[in-house]
Amino acid sequence: MEPNVRQVLFWVLVLHCGSAEGSILYRVQEEQPPNTLIGSLAADQGLPDSGHLYKLEVGAPYLRVDGKTGDIFTTEIPIDRETLRDCRTLVKGKPCYLEFEVSVTDLIQNQSPRLIEGRIEVQDINDNTPQFPSSVLTISVPENTIMGALFSIPLATDRDSERNGVADYALTAGPDAATLFGLQVADDRGGKLPQLIVLGNLDRELKDSYDLTIKAMDGGNPQRYSSALLRVVVTDANDNSPKFERSTYEAEVSENSPPGHSVLQVKANDSDMGSNGEIEYTLHQAVDPVSTLLRIDRSTGIIYVKGSLDREEISSLSFYVVARDKGPQPKSSKTFVTIEVTDQNDNAPVVEIRGIGLVTHSEGVANISEDMPVGTAVALVQVSDKDEGENAMVTCVVAGDVPFQLRPASDSSIDSKRKYFLQTTTPLDYERIRDYRVEIVAVDSGNPALSSQNSLKVQVTDVNDNSPIFSPTLFEVDFAEENQPGEKVLDVIASDADSGTNAELLYSIVADSSIKGLFEIDPNTGTVRARSPLDREHKERYEIRVTAADKGSPVHKGTATVVINVLDRNDNDPKFMLSGYSFSVLENMPPLSPVGMVTVLDVDKGENALIDLSVEPDGGKFVVQNGTGTILSSISFDREKESSYTFRLKAVDGGEPPRSSYVAVTINVLDENDNNPVVTKPSNSSFRRLSPLASPDSHVEIVEAEDLDSGPNAELVFSISGGNPYQLFRISPSSGEITLAKEMTRKHGGLHRLVVRVSDRGKPARHATALVHIYVNDTISNVSLVEALVGHSLYTPLERDIAGDPDYGFAAQRSNILFGSLAGVAGVVMLILVVVFIRHRIQRETKSGYQAGKKETKDLYAPKQAPKNAKGKRGRKGKPQKSPKPLGEDEEVSLQKSLKFNLDGVNDSPRIHLPLTYSPGSPDIGRHYRSNSPLPSIQLQAQSPSASQKHQAVQDLPAANTFVGTGGDDNSTGSDQYSDYSYKTSQMKYSNKQVRT
Repeated sequence: MEPNVRQVLFWVLVLHCGSAEGSILYRVQEEQPPNTLIGSLAADQGLPDSGHLYKLEVGAPYLRVDGKTGDIFTTEIPIDRETLRDCRTLVKGKPCYLEFEVSVTDLIQNQSPRLIEGRIEVQDINDNTPQFPSSVLTISVPENTIMGALFSIPLATDRDSERNGVADYALTAGPDAATLFGLQVADDRGGKLPQLIVLGNLDRELKDSYDLTIKAMDGGNPQRYSSALLRVVVTDANDNSPKFERSTYEAEVSENSPPGHSVLQVKANDSDMGSNGEIEYTLHQAVDPVSTLLRIDRSTGIIYVKGSLDREEISSLSFYVVARDKGPQPKSSKTFVTIEVTDQNDNAPVVEIRGIGLVTHSEGVANISEDMPVGTAVALVQVSDKDEGENAMVTCVVAGDVPFQLRPASDSSIDSKRKYFLQTTTPLDYERIRDYRVEIVAVDSGNPALSSQNSLKVQVTDVNDNSPIFSPTLFEVDFAEENQPGEKVLDVIASDADSGTNAELLYSIVADSSIKGLFEIDPNTGTVRARSPLDREHKERYEIRVTAADKGSPVHKGTATVVINVLDRNDNDPKFMLSGYSFSVLENMPPLSPVGMVTVLDVDKGENALIDLSVEPDGGKFVVQNGTGTILSSISFDREKESSYTFRLKAVDGGEPPRSSYVAVTINVLDENDNNPVVTKPSNSSFRRLSPLASPDSHVEIVEAEDLDSGPNAELVFSISGGNPYQLFRISPSSGEITLAKEMTRKHGGLHRLVVRVSDRGKPARHATALVHIYVNDTISNVSLVEALVGHSLYTPLERDIAGDPDYGFAAQRSNILFGSLAGVAGVVMLILVVVFIRHRIQRETKSGYQAGKKETKDLYAPKQAPKNAKGKRGRKGKPQKSPKPLGEDEEVSLQKSLKFNLDGVNDSPRIHLPLTYSPGSPDIGRHYRSNSPLPSIQLQAQSPSASQKHQAVQDLPAANTFVGTGGDDNSTGSDQYSDYSYKTSQMKYSNKQVRT
């Protein structure tokens, strides 16, 4: 159509609906998830991608359009091909379309919108399973049926399209029926027709029914299928089946035909006689809409109209008619019938008026400003007719003298559906005419012609060209927290230079999720109030935007910013960051060392947030620093004395009145390796007998120790650090068990001294040393000899190995005898010298005369003087003066015998063994080993602490013990039988040579 011709038609306001095929076509599979991209109008069609607004006019609720890009997406409501209104009655094989319309508005040039029409082909997916009309299907087969005869099986239906519809059938038969029946699937008008084939001779008297399984499968991927029981009933002989005169029947029927109107007659013949030749007609597997719209006379085969036929709803009906005789075992056949519903002009054109682009309609009213340019579209008009052909050709008219016209909205409209823009033709003047009533008339070309009309009220609005203005544009106010609901905050005022309704203002607060529900404004006065109590600790500064909108159209707005500073009140307690604190510190830390830090906050402000910390109860062991929250110790920790401390911290703020809170604090003292291991078993002076015939891995002894520390500092490791030159023994590092490592020989007999080192795993590690004596011999016949060897071992340097030397015991015994003799001689000599010396002193004092009041010098070992009245006479009655009892011969022998094992010769350096208790923590034994010295003289004093302390020695050994036992004992037993005595040595006056002489 030429442009000038079209312009003429616009002016006369008469348009004819032509036909054009849509140019935009998208394809999408049904049941796609939400937000699936179907197509992009801007990218695919070369449409603008900026400065334009895309709006979906038709296509909801299945589609949505991105307003900026024109991208078309699916929505939350899936597109189901089988339920779409325009696709439910489609003939199989025809595509299913979903129509859409999108308007494109130029936001920059403010032009009339452009309408884009398109279609989306909804492609089928295999989402439906074939279904038989019943779970049990029954077929009657006469027993005289010849082989090769075919019997129709009820069809399965599938709501999917042809490709995903029923594609094949399968028959499963048991052993007794597999040789009698088969399946043949024939193509019938694009569908699959299953037929039962008789393969053998049937005998009703032998078996009157067979159960088979029929399976229907579709052509989708993955394939769907369903099954039904096919029951074949063998009937008596019936020679002939009815036969239709035609294999197919076709007819037409006008829509709106009344019920009872005959459409066509089907005819079948049966050459049998009697009831076997009487025929009955039925609609085969009739479902909606066939069963609702049609019926058949069972005797004559005439098909009548049953329901209301509407071509716009159902345009074609296809179905089978079955002819069945009335024999005892009826036989049947079927034919295919197609009925086309023809159109009548029974639908008047429909005129729909709706908003387009940015112009919206409300209750049939459209508003347009008087300053809009000529050609502005105020509505989208769609004229449609459900009829077809000439009955759907529609003429459209805008009636009356109004400044509006219709312009085709799209070139792709079809005959029965055309779309137009209703647009202005002249400038509008609000002061002259404020509204128009626009009537649109549509007339079709049917005979007789049908028409309809619709109207739209267009209101012309005044131009509002001034916006409200706040002065000032920034308001700031201080407001105390914990206010009362509804308390006034401030007033804001704006002005508008327009007049009338364009100058009437409405105040509002711009929606903001952070202040939602906290403030409100009076829409008429601009008074801002707090709707609920404010909490400065939650937020201390609010910034809201206040809007003043006039009542013009379009609405103009002005905005201002209101800043509300929330003032603080002391309404919060100090709060510790944790509900309880637990710190771990090492022991032995110096006083005033930090042991932990707490964090306490007060969400108040200023003086209300100043916090003072204190310890409760204040036992003087801990102090806390204000400001940092650091806890200091006033003491040095000793885990072995106290392993944990518990107290509370109190936090008080500076508000009025002050608020406080408490928190529990636990100080756990961690172990430091400050204790040496202590060997508890065996004693250094004990021994264990071991048979020379003991086998390897035999248990010998176990060393037990303990450590007051904890953790790795108390984990002990045992090792042999000396005295094992032949590697005869080994010790378990963890348990301390000493076992024999290999077989012993004769040279291994005698005493073995193992130096065992017990170390902890601390860093640095601490250790203790123990001596383990093992006497290798069959028996212990001479306990004194073994005791002497052990005593000699205690004073032998640790670097010297004592490992069963056969000469070791003999030499020690001989040395002990020699030195015992020398000690006895030396003692006698010393005693004589002391007596002589004392007598010499007494004689000198006697010579010098008696001095009154002067005490006489007493000899510790001389007999005490008798009282003066006794005159020194012995044997006189009365209590005699006590004097030291001289050692008797038996006592001296006993003492020498008990000390014999310590007086045996060791490298010509005899030592006196003292049964002392030594500190187990001493790290060095060698420092207590004495060098060779002449044999001292011995004085025995009962319970002499001073004399005992002179020779008290500290060794890194457990308590030394003497031994009590018989010759058959294997172990030594500590008795400490000399604990009530101490020994005092006199200064040697003789050389070794003189003593020997």
